[in-house]
Amino acid sequence: MDDRAPEPLRLRPDDAPYLEALSHGLVVFDGATGTNLQLADLSADDFGGPALEGCNEVLCATRPEVVERLHRSFLDVGVDAIETNSFGGFSVVLAEYGIADRARELATTSATIARRVADEYAAAGSPRFVGGSMGPGTKFPSLGQIRFDDLSASYEELALGLLEGGVDLLVVETQYDLLGAKAAITAAHRAMARHGRRVPIQAQVTIELTGRMLPGTEIAAAISSRWASTSSASTARRAPSRCTSRCGTSPTRRRCRSAASRTPGCPPSSTARCTTTSPPRSSPST
Repeated sequence: MDDRAPEPLRLRPDDAPYLEALSHGLVVFDGATGTNLQLADLSADDFGGPALEGCNEVLCATRPEVVERLHRSFLDVGVDAIETNSFGGFSVVLAEYGIADRARELATTSATIARRVADEYAAAGSPRFVGGSMGPGTKFPSLGQIRFDDLSASYEELALGLLEGGVDLLVVETQYDLLGAKAAITAAHRAMARHGRRVPIQAQVTIELTGRMLPGTEIAAAISSRWASTSSASTARRAPSRCTSRCGTSPTRRRCRSAASRTPGCPPSSTARCTTTSPPRSSPST
């Protein structure tokens, strides 16, 4: 007879320092990465040449001090968590720059930079967390622009690299398509199994002025669909630890709070960004 305790359905606060911090109050995240990098007056040479200009993720290799300085600017004003410079750091997006094969390398580098800087600011009783950024990409799986399996495989290499670099959580962020969100969340679980370390998954959707996601999905439907029901062990185990919204309308324009609060199975988030974040760098392909 196997006396081992079964694997918990979800990570508990005592399993992850990030969740422990959330259980005690607000966790303040950093602000926009892409917007601030655009303000750094960088040239094509900083990115490694004209062909790579605008690929913010490659700056982790070509100008790591720029990325490090950005992380420090947020930590200097007292944020609790910073995100890696890996928003578009998976092969589907990097292929547009001809560097799809560097996805895992750049992901690991981005996490290593953020981890090192965050640890410098951490103190007893005041941890500093690193979230591994996994953006939505530029292709719409629900419209058939990319196969689900291909997108999920691409996300898996990103997540694996972020875990290898030492992130505290994976942030599936700014998702405008439920199928894309599912691909990323599924990939994150596979990557954790390969790496041998479990971390929280914080999943985020972006809401348009209509109060819906880009394809017209209502927020309540998004939550009940993407953050799978906790009615069975198989779905509860794969549900993200936290679900939020970002990179959409301002708080005063949002109409989704009451709908989200009525949706069962979705734990409320206690995270906040210290500044308004920017929209995704690229629009979905047409």
